[in-house]
Amino acid sequence: MSSVQDVIYNWLTIKVVCDARPDDTAAVETKNHFEEMLSEHKISNIDITTDDIMYYVTYNHEDESKKTRFPRELIEIMLNQINLEPDKYVNYPEEK
Repeated sequence: MSSVQDVIYNWLTIKVVCDARPDDTAAVETKNHFEEMLSEHKISNIDITTDDIMYYVTYNHEDESKKTRFPRELIEIMLNQINLEPDKYVNYPEEK
């Protein structure tokens, strides 16, 4: 089982990708998966702020308010990789 910190980290990393690429179906599916994991870990009321160096995340875990932070460099690594090599991350829209 993943730790709360791991789940928040993974969710935030893919959320940053989804925010930049809202039509990326794989990213959206992955974000939805991690949102289910957040719910399973009883994590709610997430609020994110940033500065030049960090992402700050406040959230409720089992009705207790908590905070964590992550370096921007770690959170944005996936988005940066996609932007550097977009041909490797082609979006394949859902078939209708």
